[in-house]
Amino acid sequence: MAVIAIAAYVWLAWGPGSGGDAAHQAQLLRWGTLSGDAGHWQQLWRNGRAFNLITALFIHASLWHLLGNGLFLIIFGVPAERALGSWRLLALFLVGGALANLAAAMLMGATTQVIVGASGGISALIGAYLVLFPRARLGIVVPLGLWLEFVRAPAALLIGLWATLQLIFTFVGPTFGAVAWWAHLAGFMVGVIMALFFRPALNRSKRGR
Repeated sequence: MAVIAIAAYVWLAWGPGSGGDAAHQAQLLRWGTLSGDAGHWQQLWRNGRAFNLITALFIHASLWHLLGNGLFLIIFGVPAERALGSWRLLALFLVGGALANLAAAMLMGATTQVIVGASGGISALIGAYLVLFPRARLGIVVPLGLWLEFVRAPAALLIGLWATLQLIFTFVGPTFGAVAWWAHLAGFMVGVIMALFFRPALNRSKRGR
């Protein structure tokens, strides 16, 4: 997934059709998910644009956008892959990301805004991580005066704070920039549901070893 996203970024930045902000924006519109109401999406579905719910996951607006999502993919994706296996992880990322993009497209309240990035799929991984590793602890860097201290905090607490911020930013998000906060929330919820669905099979697999 990371390799595809990197390759897509390189192709958009330096491949055929690149050459300035206008060309870059045209590529984002071509491969990204467009927001709109139900009638708008019925038209997009007939035009074959529904596939963009998936292609948008591998398109990023900037290098920092790609690197930020890549960091979260490593933190939550690697342990999730060990628990789920590669195929379940891929299904989680694609299904969670596509549904997250669809939710954001329908709920953003503005039409023809482009949605790109792996955030919806990664949010699904975060939701699955919470179900699979409820007692895990994550390392964070905390500023203490003039010093930075590395501490380990419960993952459930940190993910809960993250989910709360996504909910708050969903309603005040325009103040903080053009971010599809709805995609984060929807992806997280889909990830929780899919992980709960996978868990009985994972438990049976563990007992059979």
